[in-house]
Amino acid sequence: MTTRRHFRAGHLPGLDPASLRWQVLPFEAHGARADIEVPVLDQAQMTQLARHVRRAAREVLQPLPVDALIGIIDRAVARLLDPADPARRELDALLPVVSGFDAEMVRLGLNAYLQTFRAPQLQRFVAQDFSNPKVLDGFQPALKGGAVRAFGPQLLVHGWAGNVPGLPLWSLACGLLVKAGNIGKLPSAEPVFASVVARVLGEVHPPLADALAIVWWKGGESPLAGALYREADTVLAYGGNAALREVREQVPATTRFLGYGHKLGVALVGRAALDMQRGPAAARLAAADLARYEQQGCWSPHMLFVERGGALAPRAFAQHLAAALANLAHRHPRRQLSLEEAGAVAAWRQAAEWRAINDAGAGAQLLGDADASWAVAFHDAPLPLAASPGQRCVQVCAVDSLDEVLPLLAPHGALLQTAGLATTPTELYRLGALLGQLGVTRIAPLGGMTQPEAGWHHDGRFNLADLVRMVEIEQAAERAADRLAPYAQEERP
Repeated sequence: MTTRRHFRAGHLPGLDPASLRWQVLPFEAHGARADIEVPVLDQAQMTQLARHVRRAAREVLQPLPVDALIGIIDRAVARLLDPADPARRELDALLPVVSGFDAEMVRLGLNAYLQTFRAPQLQRFVAQDFSNPKVLDGFQPALKGGAVRAFGPQLLVHGWAGNVPGLPLWSLACGLLVKAGNIGKLPSAEPVFASVVARVLGEVHPPLADALAIVWWKGGESPLAGALYREADTVLAYGGNAALREVREQVPATTRFLGYGHKLGVALVGRAALDMQRGPAAARLAAADLARYEQQGCWSPHMLFVERGGALAPRAFAQHLAAALANLAHRHPRRQLSLEEAGAVAAWRQAAEWRAINDAGAGAQLLGDADASWAVAFHDAPLPLAASPGQRCVQVCAVDSLDEVLPLLAPHGALLQTAGLATTPTELYRLGALLGQLGVTRIAPLGGMTQPEAGWHHDGRFNLADLVRMVEIEQAAERAADRLAPYAQEERP
């Protein structure tokens, strides 16, 4: 018997609930069904909502010290980390059905992710972008003289992708920390998480409920999107390159646009990590990065390059990786694939099988049965960087030296983001510099590629500083003001 759940998504302060229309998005997985109601606004309602959020942010959000905002977010996240809290129980029940991901994988991934938004991590988040975080609260002395203050946008619009549960919290937390009014557009693929977060934030600090909103519209409905973008100071969007191009074309020229597009991850395993003890452990860590959210994140690895010369040969490493993925398939089963996804996996496997037949002399091999929920393609020579279809499919290539990988990555600099490195400290910094020159913006350990640290520079940019504008009071203006102060009268001849 199929369990059926109902959830009303969105958060729409200032709008009359009786005037709203709703559309049901059905989801089904793991023997359960979830009917998610999303709000359907018209242009007038969207404009009214945007102005309500902007006004509330000016009145209740912007006067708050940044430390108070950190405390509010921290209390909300503490609730979301509490397995007994009704909001967290709602996420645990709905997210596996909506996303299709294994429930235990979602639970563990969400716990690790949410911990990066506790108060100490948020303080590091702010300090990473501002040497003096008090610039978000008022004018502070500038090193060159005078004073400086950071002002966030009055209205920040977020366009979220739905490939990984929980991601909306990243940009939403950024928007709150710079004291912007925030309106987020739900992805049709995952409309639950951001809705729950908004409600919890409003419960933790009720005045905040009016300074943020969660909306939805069907992709491509430009009139509704345009109504919101015309009210925004900054639009921040995640998604594929085609989706970002569509959003950019709708954003007014005078509105700041920040887009985070499609990226690829890659891993490099040095011979220092390939003794008989560390090698299998490294394979298990790489398998965790592959299985976590089925390589749907921009930081997920799609190719692994393994250096020869260690006690564990690259082919043996690929075999250990295959065994680790097989074990994970029992602990965390892969979600059911759509027809399009299944077709992409089948085409990738077919290409790998064809290579194994035609490049047998080069040691090509496909590990994993046709009905397995994972696949490891091994090649005993380097291949050009190419995306896999995800879903725990990965290409492993042997190289004589990790330096051989660099020219293979060079043509794809615009797509590079995270590189997982397993090597010595000296090589970590040497290769890190070379990878950075090619376009890589984040160096992570195996097993940690899919778990970014708090405050990381997403795609090499500043999370908070990119959202603000700096206002300066020049030192000369201070001196001129001094001459007009009451105490200056006494100095007149």
